[in-house]
Amino acid sequence: MGLNDTASGERLHIGFYGLRNAGKSSLVNAVTGQQLSVVSDFKGTTTDPVKKAMELLPLGPVVIIDTPGIDDEGELGLLRVKKAKEALSSTDIAVLVVDATAGITEKDKMLISMFDERKTPYITAYNKCDLLNSKNELKEGEIYVSAEKGEGIHELKEMLGKFNTSEKKQKYVVADLLSPGDTVILVIPIDEAAPKGRLILPQQQTIRDILEAGCIPVCCRDTELTETLASLKKKPAMVITDSQAFGKVSRLVPEDIKLTSFSILFARYKGDLTELIKGASVLSKLSEGDKILISEGCTHHRQCGDIGSVKIPMWIEKFSGVKPQYTFTSGGEYPDDLDTYKLCVHCGGCMLNEKEMQSRIERAKKAGLSMVNYGIAIAHMHGILKRSLEIFPDILALLD
Repeated sequence: MGLNDTASGERLHIGFYGLRNAGKSSLVNAVTGQQLSVVSDFKGTTTDPVKKAMELLPLGPVVIIDTPGIDDEGELGLLRVKKAKEALSSTDIAVLVVDATAGITEKDKMLISMFDERKTPYITAYNKCDLLNSKNELKEGEIYVSAEKGEGIHELKEMLGKFNTSEKKQKYVVADLLSPGDTVILVIPIDEAAPKGRLILPQQQTIRDILEAGCIPVCCRDTELTETLASLKKKPAMVITDSQAFGKVSRLVPEDIKLTSFSILFARYKGDLTELIKGASVLSKLSEGDKILISEGCTHHRQCGDIGSVKIPMWIEKFSGVKPQYTFTSGGEYPDDLDTYKLCVHCGGCMLNEKEMQSRIERAKKAGLSMVNYGIAIAHMHGILKRSLEIFPDILALLD
């Protein structure tokens, strides 16, 4: 996968925030060298967050987010402000765009507080500096720019480049759990819910991770798993399955072969595996009518056998013996009233970036809401959670 093909969830997200007519959209266009956002002198031109995946040197693959003004007014304006605040959940680096002729306002200070609360690093860009008669001395993390004249744009990009994620600790989907030469079987059901002609992102990323580890991925459907196991001369180091086939696959894979799911691997890769495992215990404590939030990070056309809206509720009711109430959300939707739910069952989050997934987990914790993801929940309800966590002995010990 080349840089231009990098999935949105794997890109650094850079959000531009500030007041209406501070020049956010103009600065976005100047930084990207593209007309990504509509620009006018009319306040509130940007009505929804505008996102664009692109290459931005020296950072590489990024997602640029241009947000509505934080000072928007009226009923519709409040909705726009809400959207701007929601964008913070997925923002890795924030750029606070301030009208240099007006200076920092109380609304700007509110944004800074929100950056600090979410531990989001930020740069303060004083735009329209070409209109100033004199300039004050800047503090660290501040810069004078003019989107109109192009002043300070290169320097702003250099400042953003200092946040390059290559400096972060290398993360793996599964490669760190393997040894060179290992064979890994990936079980990929092809049913009515599977996308036509392609593999879903977690499957693609896992295969690539296995290859980069110098290991051998072998893909098959659940219907060919027995034959695939029998055909291998050397016992596979691991079997990784799609969560919806967990029950069937666990019966077919010998106990001496490690077994887990794509969803569990992504719980570690993007979320908080330990926290999500704790949420599994709530499935045994449900009462009739309890509210359950089933949330997915992507948007797709739901099929008759959809895992989130059909299979998981079916498994929950069979396991718990009660009939809860369900709320389904997808994409950027994530409710504010989290404290009204007994449990959140979340997808693996492959389409969300790490910041967004961890933000959702943290918001649930603050609301006192337990969260579990698809793979962990399904493994627990099929009585194979411990087995599926054998690849993580330190975490497995927490269940004892």
